Amino acid sequence: MIFDEKTTIDSGKAILGIEFGSTRIKAVLIDPQNRPIAQGSHSWENQLVDGLWTYSLDAIWDGLRDCYADLLKDVREKYNTVIENLAGIGISAMMHGYMAFNDKDDLLVPFRTWRNTNTGQAAAELSKLFVYNIPLRWSISHLYQCILNGDEHVKDIKFQTTLAGYIHWKLTGEKVIGIGDASGMIPVDSDTKTYNAGMVSKFDELIAPNGYGWKLLDIFPKVLVAGENAGCLTAEGARLLDVSGHLKAGIPLCPPEGDAGTGMAATNAVKKRTGNVSAGTSSFSMIVLEKELSKPYEVIDMVTTPDGSPVAMVHCNNCTSEINAWVNIFREFLALIREPVDNNKLYSALFGVANDGQPDCGGLLAYNYVSGEPVAGLVDGRPLFVRSATDKFNLANFMRSQLYASIAVLKIGNDILLKQENVKVDRITGHGGLFKSTNAGQKVLAAALNSPISVMKTAGEGGAWGIALLTSFLVNNPDRLSLADFLDKNVFAGDAGTEIAPSFAEVEGFNSYIEMYKQGLAIEHCAVDSKK
Repeated sequence: MIFDEKTTIDSGKAILGIEFGSTRIKAVLIDPQNRPIAQGSHSWENQLVDGLWTYSLDAIWDGLRDCYADLLKDVREKYNTVIENLAGIGISAMMHGYMAFNDKDDLLVPFRTWRNTNTGQAAAELSKLFVYNIPLRWSISHLYQCILNGDEHVKDIKFQTTLAGYIHWKLTGEKVIGIGDASGMIPVDSDTKTYNAGMVSKFDELIAPNGYGWKLLDIFPKVLVAGENAGCLTAEGARLLDVSGHLKAGIPLCPPEGDAGTGMAATNAVKKRTGNVSAGTSSFSMIVLEKELSKPYEVIDMVTTPDGSPVAMVHCNNCTSEINAWVNIFREFLALIREPVDNNKLYSALFGVANDGQPDCGGLLAYNYVSGEPVAGLVDGRPLFVRSATDKFNLANFMRSQLYASIAVLKIGNDILLKQENVKVDRITGHGGLFKSTNAGQKVLAAALNSPISVMKTAGEGGAWGIALLTSFLVNNPDRLSLADFLDKNVFAGDAGTEIAPSFAEVEGFNSYIEMYKQGLAIEHCAVDSKK
């Protein structure tokens, strides 16, 4: 049965997906055919407080309510109606980080986001203990670093979760988490579909001398896989989300997921030998593996798809923030000479001219490290632009170097997978802000990975649409298809997007650039060490 949009909304058949990104909270409403029919958003920024990146609880809830109100405005303007009921809701957010609560449900210390790099000692010791790469940003690293620091609050922890797990808990009362998000807290077992029992046991033994009144499974959320019911919206949760009071309680929610999992869903990349690259404020690639890697690598994280398959993840803290900063400089110049340009037109023009740059950027180098970059061995960041007097310095090469910088670290990590481990990939799909303006980002990524890159029309919908699809998998899957089959048949129906393959010259150009880039990292390290 085909519903028109207003009937879909009025009959409670629409599905809501909400994702908390680094700079924007986005809501997407979809119909039973999984098509976006309305959206809302709220812009926000993390704050550096006492040396740690955080968002306040007020910012989280004010942002959620404003995002939902913006969605309601879109629904009212398009369809002259309001949302009273929904077929389902899904919550997603940035993975990892640290949110710890006491027995009164009070947050013990300010939320510590994935962006923090203060967990080096903990991550190193746990990686050695587990014989497994444990990144700085993972929740277990944050927890153990607090223990190593002797933080007083640790003894009072009753519950620790991620941002998505926290919001879901407050909306439903359920302390659960999707397996993809869980795999960024501590490694999970793809066979048992829960936390790795051996590593949990090792951690409990490690901290036993501290005498805390809890073990890890006492405080971590229960793990669920895609398609499992994760509770229903409570009356209190409905009020937290919708201050207008129209939204009813009792709506089912899917397991809360991280942005990596929603990216996989949004790009139809949950099958083996598929992958995706998400490129926004941060960037990460996800390759679904046929088999385990031969050994652990410090720059490669092992996580899972939303249904529990092993995934090799290369995560980079920095991607488009420095590009945005430079575009803003050009915007200020245009305002100065009284020639203002629409934002989309400005990005399209600057990204477009990058296509005219030389394959190796004419020798120009850019480093986009607004924050620390673990893959490059940097605990802090200094954005830099470097050139010699003989380099070919023009706008095309400059913008091309900024685009190259946005995915240079991603290439370094993926070269390990594709060249050293000989991982096979049939399809890589790009999504996120880097791919919105012209095809320049797509072409650069294809050159970096020496692989065809597909971008779908839904690339801009991102994780909010992805978590809406995971909710649809819960409530609109009577035939109990697997997640991969559900996405293939009910969402994408053979649509692989628009594909761009790199030329030999482009691949060779990026390879030349990355060798210069690696040599130039010494400059970045000096800048960081100078404390300037």
